[in-house]
Amino acid sequence: MRQRVIVCPVIQNNGEYLLAKMAADRGVFPGQWALPGGGMEPGETMETALRREIMEELGEELCITDVKPWAFRDDIRTKTYPDGTTEEIYMIYLIFDCVSTNRKITFNEEFQDVIWVPAEALKSMDLNEATRFTFSQKGLI
Repeated sequence: MRQRVIVCPVIQNNGEYLLAKMAADRGVFPGQWALPGGGMEPGETMETALRREIMEELGEELCITDVKPWAFRDDIRTKTYPDGTTEEIYMIYLIFDCVSTNRKITFNEEFQDVIWVPAEALKSMDLNEATRFTFSQKGLI
């Protein structure tokens, strides 16, 4: 089984949190609302990987000014690829609290949509189980 270290930003701007709706045909949680993020590449530091993933997935204009390590955990997930194949992966999640100074987002093909959500709305959303667990740990749902 392959192992991946995943950097995961919890991005906040003026009291709202950024969520991305995953593509319906790929990823670990297809079609559900999730936190952005992805795997570290060889030779990257945690923060370099985090900033690269934010830029790749959410565009170059989103300005992240504050990055603080917050939590970590692990689990085994099944990832679906665009061609329909699947792979079981042992994932180690490094979760960071991040603050953005703007909401300028250009998302890539990994997502169907992005949205800024107030904490009180999180409970009623179709969050994937990992994102739901993260917001529960933070005391937001």
